[in-house]
Amino acid sequence: MSRGLKTTIAILAAMVVVGLITLPSLRQAIKRVQGNPRTEQEARREVMQVPISTPTDVQVQAQMFWLSASSPTALEATPVQLPLSADPVERSKQLLITLIVKAPAPERRTLAADATLLAFYIQPDGTAIADFSDELSSGTPSGILSEQLAVDSITQTLGANVPGIRQLKILIHGQEADTLAGHVDLTGLFSIPQPASANPAAAPLPAASPSTPGAAGTASDSGKPAPAAAASPAPATQSQH
Repeated sequence: MSRGLKTTIAILAAMVVVGLITLPSLRQAIKRVQGNPRTEQEARREVMQVPISTPTDVQVQAQMFWLSASSPTALEATPVQLPLSADPVERSKQLLITLIVKAPAPERRTLAADATLLAFYIQPDGTAIADFSDELSSGTPSGILSEQLAVDSITQTLGANVPGIRQLKILIHGQEADTLAGHVDLTGLFSIPQPASANPAAAPLPAASPSTPGAAGTASDSGKPAPAAAASPAPATQSQH
């Protein structure tokens, strides 16, 4: 065997060995490249859902509405110590972000874990507009009960902690959606229950600019007049498909 042939064989053998060594790393790199879109999406969500802090924050015992620990078909008020803003818009955003990211247990969650609050507004007539990412819809189990509980957890949490909000419009990615996940109608407005007794977490707040935008996002409103405050915790104006 000539020296040149031996050299060639040695080089090829070395390349095979190097290939075998680097193959696992190459596979991992390919997986990372394929997973980049999801990773970037999660990173954006983490940035947007960082707890909001304002100069007027005060520690209060908020009433958060998640699924009941004893009955998965009902909501349960859970007291949680939170720093809440005196500004109604910022206060509402703080509460809704907490509702998404701080459920006491996975089985008590009402909103999809990867949902994002994109924007929140309050109009002069007491109509609030909450704009959520697509994951609120895609991550909610399809069904009248699960969808209604998701909406009720939002309205009851706002009603228990933010005075002055009379009704709520829910948008999905800045657009009006027909339903949440196929059943509960999102084209109208949801009544916000007003607690009969004063809640320490819902003490009177200074008036804030009603059109102050929340986080990045665009929202529109149906502009319907606000009805009288509802005493029942369940939405009174929605139809179901």
